[in-house]
Amino acid sequence: MTSSAEKKEIVIIGGGIIGCTSAYFLTRHPSYDPSKHNITLLEASKIAGGASGKAGGLLALWAYPSNIVPLSYRLHAQLAKEHGGEKRWGYRRIHCGQLTAKGRPNQTKSAMDGQSAKGESLSLNKRDAKALGKMTAAGVPKDLNWFSPESVRDYSEMGDPSTTAQVHPYQFTTAMAELAQEKGVNIILNAFVTSIDTTDNPSAAVKSVTYTHTPTSKPHTLPTTTIILAAGPWTQTLYPPAPISALRAHSITITPSRPISAHAIFTEITLPPSIPTHKNTFLKSKRPHSKTVTPEIYARPDNSAYACGEGDHSVPLPATTAEVETDMERCQDIIDYISSISDELRDGEVTARQACYLPNVSAGSGGGEGPLVGRTGVEGLLLAAGHTCWGIQNGPGTGKVMSEFVFEGGAKSASVGGLDPRRVGC
Repeated sequence: MTSSAEKKEIVIIGGGIIGCTSAYFLTRHPSYDPSKHNITLLEASKIAGGASGKAGGLLALWAYPSNIVPLSYRLHAQLAKEHGGEKRWGYRRIHCGQLTAKGRPNQTKSAMDGQSAKGESLSLNKRDAKALGKMTAAGVPKDLNWFSPESVRDYSEMGDPSTTAQVHPYQFTTAMAELAQEKGVNIILNAFVTSIDTTDNPSAAVKSVTYTHTPTSKPHTLPTTTIILAAGPWTQTLYPPAPISALRAHSITITPSRPISAHAIFTEITLPPSIPTHKNTFLKSKRPHSKTVTPEIYARPDNSAYACGEGDHSVPLPATTAEVETDMERCQDIIDYISSISDELRDGEVTARQACYLPNVSAGSGGGEGPLVGRTGVEGLLLAAGHTCWGIQNGPGTGKVMSEFVFEGGAKSASVGGLDPRRVGC
């Protein structure tokens, strides 16, 4: 059992959602005493510079893994109530569904470029009684009226406001960092960690973390008693036994041509033959489309829409989030896909084209769907990584149990034995 009376030098590596919620919950733990417990968060670039700032922000009781999802979903609601999350980071309850559709020919953003913008009035005019009848027959909710009736084939609900919610991931992650900082956490940006230093005795234990302050190129060493390694896809770089791989994901944000209802939509779109084919930015060759694509579309309370496409391994993981390369053609693909089924999205203003890397527990490692949360074989080294696309959803639950590992020697709020990093040799 870890004694909370001991002086602790706690270092968190990673300024994404897992690192920031860990910092937050450490400072809210009953045993936290700022006179005895120093907490430092090291981030190689900026807070929420990676997937935590570019994710969709979907929260769901039907997410995975089931041993931490209920705790985390409940904590999201509590955090929003305590800190004004509705205004501060866009927390709200929403509907979520699966939409099957057929893309319309010559209705993509690329195809319509240079033509007069008639999308908004056309969209409204097409919603006559007959068109709305088609939508109703397909099971589409009345307020989900920002898809073309001629495109929609089927709709099924996946979640309602009792089981599904959302946040703006960048706003939520930075708010967690700010709230932790207010309670005494020292956040050091541009701190590129080069090594986790351990003792030389047979029973290895952490003793320090070495990092380089990139603006000055100066190395620094922080003595530590406890490390929380929450570096997402960069985790294996610092701790090779961790079976964490990286998947690049592209996304875009759009301000629609008119306000859209509060839904998160998982689509399955059969593409028309006329869909434009774009070049692979890095391979300099044409990249064919699949016949069916599955972009996700999330309406946000600030009258924006987020959409993401499928992942790729075309470009290796760079050194930091600041060096992630965005393939503009993959972003354009997402725009064209969703434009083929929605005039409101087609005629809206694209406000961001971006990419990030998601941390996955490598297939064949025995880690299942991930994440890996808990102690490692190195005394004092805790691991919290591999959250895939559910990092924002599971961030608060992970941060909560990490604070319990630090101050109580183990998780108390959730049964996370199935996520033990030591199961996979960490």
